[in-house]
Amino acid sequence: MAVSSITSGVADQSSAMLVAEHDSRLYNKDLAPTVAAQRTWGTYNYIALWFSMSMEVTTYMLASSLIAGGMNWKQAILTILLGNLIVLVPMLLNAHAGAKYGIPFPVFVRASFGTRGANLPAMLRAFVACGWFGIQSWLGGQAIAAMIAVLWPATAHVPSVLWASFLGFWLLNMYVVWRGVESIRFLQSFSAPFMLVMSLTLLFWMLHKAGGFGPMLSAPSRFHTTGSFLRFFFPSLTAMVGYWATLSLNIPDFTRYAKSQDSQIVGQAFGLPVAMVLYSFIGIACTSASEVIFGEPVWSPITLLGRFHQPLAALLALVALLIATLNVNIGANVVSPSNDFSNLAPGLISFRTGGLITGFLGLAMMPWKLMSSFGSYIFGWLIGYSGLLGPVAGIMVADYFLIRGTRLDTISLYRRGGPYEYTRGVNPRAIVALVAGVVVALIGLAVSSLRFLYDYAWFVGFFVAAASYYFLMLRYRPATPRSPIS
Repeated sequence: MAVSSITSGVADQSSAMLVAEHDSRLYNKDLAPTVAAQRTWGTYNYIALWFSMSMEVTTYMLASSLIAGGMNWKQAILTILLGNLIVLVPMLLNAHAGAKYGIPFPVFVRASFGTRGANLPAMLRAFVACGWFGIQSWLGGQAIAAMIAVLWPATAHVPSVLWASFLGFWLLNMYVVWRGVESIRFLQSFSAPFMLVMSLTLLFWMLHKAGGFGPMLSAPSRFHTTGSFLRFFFPSLTAMVGYWATLSLNIPDFTRYAKSQDSQIVGQAFGLPVAMVLYSFIGIACTSASEVIFGEPVWSPITLLGRFHQPLAALLALVALLIATLNVNIGANVVSPSNDFSNLAPGLISFRTGGLITGFLGLAMMPWKLMSSFGSYIFGWLIGYSGLLGPVAGIMVADYFLIRGTRLDTISLYRRGGPYEYTRGVNPRAIVALVAGVVVALIGLAVSSLRFLYDYAWFVGFFVAAASYYFLMLRYRPATPRSPIS
């Protein structure tokens, strides 16, 4: 307890020094290191964060798509568990700096890319988050439209109802953003246990209708050779990692509010894999049951709930689904790009303004097209952007752990001309490593003989960029941090 108090006091001292020494182009109150009074997130909050963000429509559809692609339920669960254990590693590594220094992702990445160069990875992350924001808003709108159809069947398949529902859900997200980050923690605290209960209710309802777990999980694998299975497994594994590739970068945006390193490590190490496997199993089982009940696999929970003949049950389930979608949209797709946009011009763009920018860009990316087919979602969207973000994660991990040994000069992260200035605010070594990682990861899209590189896009990008950055930085000797936090 005494150590925690000392650390909090030092953090407050560092923040006080920042007020006097910061560059207004690199600093505002939303980007500043958190102080002791803001360190309110305990282990439960991080478990709730992952349960609330995992229990939503795209996770369900991600899991059910593996069944649709030919896997049996055991193969699908193994793929999901392995993918989430893999992405947990960079998640915890990048989370360390947020908990230790209280800094958000766009500030943390200044250490490796430079005070100005950090805008490049921040914008890559923000671009992907805007796409996800649009997708989640579209799915939330579909859920509202389905709820209306349950209560008023004549509105089913009426386009104007769907578009009005989409816009209404988008406005609800904007309202939560305007209320600030603490409203997110409050929302997650009560919605996580509620979502768990509602999800299990759906599972047991489908279990009853299908006649037990035997019929639900009886579908065999459609892969008859090891080779055919592996050709589907590895791209699917990459998609599983890519699903949380965005949050593995900006996790400091959340761990900066941690009471301690232990609270965020334990909370995440338990919350992420357990929540994803649990909810994925529900998606897999319900999709398998739908084939027994309706004669065809229904991979969208919104469509599935719309087929219920019990209006009250369907309505309650859709309300739960809507809450889950709101949780993940705010937690994963608004907080981080809001900070990223704020980092572009801290004096002009606040967290709220950044959130509004995210919302409008999410609309402009036309999410209804991103979710138009199974192929565009899994093998286009998820794997494609993982090739952009994997290299950024590799550079961040290599810089923080291998080059700097977890020591940062917090004050200099908010000033020009210091150890993170490099060449006019840009670290050319990081840019070269990023380009190398992205090119190698995505070259399979243009060269058919190298398609296997694209199938492993996140892994290829991560390791190519990390290795390139490390060797390019071997001659560079970072300055000894003068920050009170070390």
